[in-house]
Amino acid sequence: MLVTGALLGSALLAVPVAAHATAAPPDAARTGLTAAPAAAGLDDPAKKEIAMKIVSSAENSSLDWKAQYKYIEDIGDGRGYTAGIIGFCSGTGDMLDLVEYYTQVKPGNVLAKYLPALREVDGSDSHAGLDPNFTRDWAKAAQDAEFKKAQDRERDRVYFNPSVKQGKSDGVGVLGQFIYYDAIVMHGDGTDPTSFRGIRARALSKAKPPSQGGNETAWLNAFLDARVWAMKQEETHSDTSRVDTAQRVFLRKGNLNLNTPLDWKVYGDSFHIG
Repeated sequence: MLVTGALLGSALLAVPVAAHATAAPPDAARTGLTAAPAAAGLDDPAKKEIAMKIVSSAENSSLDWKAQYKYIEDIGDGRGYTAGIIGFCSGTGDMLDLVEYYTQVKPGNVLAKYLPALREVDGSDSHAGLDPNFTRDWAKAAQDAEFKKAQDRERDRVYFNPSVKQGKSDGVGVLGQFIYYDAIVMHGDGTDPTSFRGIRARALSKAKPPSQGGNETAWLNAFLDARVWAMKQEETHSDTSRVDTAQRVFLRKGNLNLNTPLDWKVYGDSFHIG
């Protein structure tokens, strides 16, 4: 929905505990033991698929996120048209970036003619120059594999990769990285108090992330408290069920790795991933 950016981070490394301070580790081939694999991050393909489904449950009331490339409507939140797999908006710049990139890789596409209008309406909820055929042409473009790839690329560049990097930098696991991702999708990563960075700063006044010696669960609770505050500052986001009956549920169960099965509710609808 909003343009984002995040700090680069590094994953935490698991350090094996030696049986004796001076003892060399046993030879794996001789003992038949193998080192435990590193914990997956949200960028693990299976975890990423789960993340896309959970976000889609909140954004589109469906787990079928791949059906959302063609989605487009004005939801009345002051951001103009909201569209695609992650809610690109005509009023916040990310839809413009998407169509500009799509036009680079496929000049003359069905949306290219709307670029002047998208530049004009950026920062507003106006449909000037877009109506009456933009929604029809968006759905037509969504049949093109190149447009789907462009949506995937912009989702990752603007939202997914920055949130995962920040999560790893803060020392949080898969659930924490997802909590960051969902926040960036809704709030963007600007400088105002209700942006992702503003939410994180508010949480830092209450707790510390694991990278600073804090407890992961306490930190994520503080972050979600700050996220709920930010959501309630805007009427169209004031329903906090995507936090209260989804992310809090996973956190209360201690499911920091976002392992399946998962059961949650958003806006009163129940969802399950087995």
